[in-house]
Amino acid sequence: MSGPAPFAHSPLLPIGADTTEYRLVSDEGVDVVHGPGGRRFLTIEPQVLTQLTAEAMHDIAHYLRPAHLTQLRSIIDDPAASPNDRFVALDLLRNANIAAGGVLPMCQDTGTAIVMGKRGRHVLTDGTDERAIANGVYQAYTRLNLRYSQLAPITMWEERNTGTNLPAQIELYAEDPGGRPDAYKFLFMAKGGGSANKSYLYQETKALLNPARMMAFLDEKLRLIGTSACPPYHLAIVIGGTSGEYALKVAKLASAKYLDTLPSEGSMLAHGFRDTELEVEVLELTRQFGIGAQFGGRYFCHDVRVIRLPRHGASCPVAIAVSCSADRQALAKITPSGVWLERLETDPARFLPDVTDAQLDGGEVVNVDLNRPMDEIRAELSKYPVKTRLSLSGPLVVARDIAHAKIAERLDAGEPMPEYLRDHAVYYAGPAKTPEGYASGSFGPTTAGRMDAYVAKFQAAGGSHVMLAKGNRSRGVTESCEQHGGFYLGSIGGPAARLAQDCIKHVEVLEYAELGMEAVWKIEVEDFPAFIVVDDKGNDFFAEVTRPNPVLRVGRRP
Repeated sequence: MSGPAPFAHSPLLPIGADTTEYRLVSDEGVDVVHGPGGRRFLTIEPQVLTQLTAEAMHDIAHYLRPAHLTQLRSIIDDPAASPNDRFVALDLLRNANIAAGGVLPMCQDTGTAIVMGKRGRHVLTDGTDERAIANGVYQAYTRLNLRYSQLAPITMWEERNTGTNLPAQIELYAEDPGGRPDAYKFLFMAKGGGSANKSYLYQETKALLNPARMMAFLDEKLRLIGTSACPPYHLAIVIGGTSGEYALKVAKLASAKYLDTLPSEGSMLAHGFRDTELEVEVLELTRQFGIGAQFGGRYFCHDVRVIRLPRHGASCPVAIAVSCSADRQALAKITPSGVWLERLETDPARFLPDVTDAQLDGGEVVNVDLNRPMDEIRAELSKYPVKTRLSLSGPLVVARDIAHAKIAERLDAGEPMPEYLRDHAVYYAGPAKTPEGYASGSFGPTTAGRMDAYVAKFQAAGGSHVMLAKGNRSRGVTESCEQHGGFYLGSIGGPAARLAQDCIKHVEVLEYAELGMEAVWKIEVEDFPAFIVVDDKGNDFFAEVTRPNPVLRVGRRP
């Protein structure tokens, strides 16, 4: 055996220069003091970290990056986009404009707060950084119209909502960010359950590392993401990694565009790099799925990031993650010049096209009166094929995970199905806090698949014959709908602020008020957009588009 190579070191993720456009938040609470050896130290008061965090969490709940909005607009301008692609993109742009008003957050699932910080060796604080950052998360979620989603485990089986959206996920590193010892840099994220649940880890082998095998693997696995995390997605794929958990972490960072400046080639220093050629191929692969921006088309993804990492010879982890239509993250930094936060877009109206809905539709929109008896609603829906676009007006019942579990317990105890689930369509959702003067807070759909286990039982008992939510369903739901004459309608995942402002006219609690946003609600909607996804004949729109393609039509490198 030859001798060892000379020592050489590279960071695993050698990130390039920061070209982010920042805005000044404050220049108070930071100072520069002189230390031994002529060194300069940046001192930061705890309230600076609290203020910056609260400001960042506000901004990412209401504003998006200009690049993301540009991509939405490009869907509308693309003649190859499907009418459903364009309709979803326009609705998401309208939602961004409403959210930018600073009252209604862009998504009702305002997420788990995630903060990563890199603190230079010449930065001095009082040592309570995590506490100060958590206080900023607390201030944002308790003062704004955001939703509390964090559950504290009391016992192994009992949970209670913390009522503050704490704890946050806070990770702090001792590292000179960008080579600057006197800087403290941050990535702030809000990750909703829908997109967080679409993080996958596959433990593969060397056999995966050839173009044909890799593309077949991705063709199968990427379709499984489905639409429940609200596409169009920013998709990240990480191949390799010193451990499975590290691969997943890198995938999350890549989905936030945090690793865009990685090198484009590998080296014997064994650092990570971006494979930009494979990114193009995978993007084209996703456009052939037919899933599109939720209801058919090309725009399952805005873009793709593929990161190649070093690996142990006996291990080849592959991690997949997405950032959804609520693409919520922002960079920040504290330097001797002040406290800086990434400048997000506060005027998204400039991205709206000068077109009408009629110009984008390209097909019939069926008006459905939800005031009619359930049998008449089902008879009307039965006239149309899957993918038909609907406009719903009238009463809906809202119920999700905990309410479904309680109703299932009642059925098991011999009690009848509640009349409200017999008489009305059920919307799987949970609202954010209601601002003063509004009928509801942001109130978009939740992931339908979490309620799949209840559908057959509920439909057999005469309820849940028309369901409304986001994402694809299991085969069991399709079979139950065929047997019991039911329907699953897909709602656009993402525009929760627009639904609250324009479509939801009245909200009242029907049952389980003690569950907060998990209660059973009755709402009145007007022109609520939806699509037929599963019908009473056994048809499922997603059944075809989630099946792997036996013949891939994308280019392959030798």
